[in-house]
Amino acid sequence: MADSKKHLICYYGDDFTGSTDALEFLTRAGVRTALFIEPPTPEKLARYPGLQGIGVAGLTRSMTPEAMEATLRPALTALRSLGAPHVHYKVCSTFDSSPTIGSIGRVIDVAAEIFRAPFVPLLVGAPALGRYCLFGNLFARMGIGSDGEIFRLDRHPSMSRHPITPMDESDLRLHLSKQTKKRTALFDILKVALPSAEARAALEKILADKPDVVLFDALYASQLGLIGGLIDAYASAKKPLFSVGSSGIEMALGAHWAVEKKLQPVTQWPDPGEVKPLLVASGSCSPVTDGQIAKAMANGFAEVPLDTTTIAADKDADKVIQAAADETARQLKAGRSVVIHTSKGANDPRIAATAEVFAHRGLDKMAVRTLSAHLFGTALGQVVRQAIEYCKIKRVCVAGGDTSSFAARALGIEAVEMIGPIVAGAPLCRAHAPGSPADGFEVNFKGGQVGSADYFSLVARGRPV
Repeated sequence: MADSKKHLICYYGDDFTGSTDALEFLTRAGVRTALFIEPPTPEKLARYPGLQGIGVAGLTRSMTPEAMEATLRPALTALRSLGAPHVHYKVCSTFDSSPTIGSIGRVIDVAAEIFRAPFVPLLVGAPALGRYCLFGNLFARMGIGSDGEIFRLDRHPSMSRHPITPMDESDLRLHLSKQTKKRTALFDILKVALPSAEARAALEKILADKPDVVLFDALYASQLGLIGGLIDAYASAKKPLFSVGSSGIEMALGAHWAVEKKLQPVTQWPDPGEVKPLLVASGSCSPVTDGQIAKAMANGFAEVPLDTTTIAADKDADKVIQAAADETARQLKAGRSVVIHTSKGANDPRIAATAEVFAHRGLDKMAVRTLSAHLFGTALGQVVRQAIEYCKIKRVCVAGGDTSSFAARALGIEAVEMIGPIVAGAPLCRAHAPGSPADGFEVNFKGGQVGSADYFSLVARGRPV
């Protein structure tokens, strides 16, 4: 077992749901991890003794490069100071980014000045999540935790048409080259299949050419341990290695540490039990989440549509939030599970109506994404917070990557720790929220693409099928 007093890894997530994804795979690997809303101070860390992993749930996925840099310089410097051999910038497994918003290239540029490591490992493939990288090209399953079809990313029905960061290039080297001038080499799938000694030699040969970034292919979960070992060999507490990628980084390192007998993976979890009613707050417009809302309503969930146009107009928003909280509380007291939502799929008429309001305010597309995530995520969190003050429930689910960070902040959450699995990448957690009615609550945060149609029933049940 690893020394419980030693930090093994720190990570900064570009949104909340992606950060809980990394939290899950570290915890499964046997790394006691807490995910914080802000970089924790020494005083705050003292309230969480024995941590080996420290995560920070950020908002950078929806920021401009300039805002990202202003946020990440102090955050990454603070994480570096904690003495972990690994510091990971956790990105979405579909590599959501562009030169003008959520720029992963800018992150690498900033981190290179802080860490000065020999190279930046880049691992985006995460087979457990239906994400595969072959010869530098990323493929993604339609929906995480589902049996959806697998598409090359530039042909993915959802990600290729993303309203802000559409993936029109599946080769991650080419996609990244639009965001940074740093050079990316490829450790391709044929090298990943080599025996460990030959793989190490292949990596050394690549590094002899002094690339700034090395992208690792990944097809099978069984390949991640080798990649983790290759990465870990270049990391130390004195010279921490900065990496970028999906939770494949956590999976790879965890698999390697298990083989090295540094950790004991967690395979058994206490049953948290079924709850009724369940409260769901959705800020997602994904077709996957739309199907989940429809399934929940067919199974007896009540719905509380949030009036996003009024909130966007910045007029009478408090009344809208109060009315939604009152209706939510009324349904919960009657014993009905509830879904509060800002849209039901991309064709929800509220989306077009809200866009008109934002356009009337003179906002461009990037400003709309940032502001809408802030407004609607905060509103959802406020509705939930007010509703649970008056209702004796114990579990809440929040859907939507962009809005979850703001919802968590509105709920007063300081940190979360995993207490059990639901679907890969979206664990059930315990919330630490001093002074908030959400303190001690069971919370589940999921991205828009995560889960099968009966996802909310699984969350209510508290465990996988």
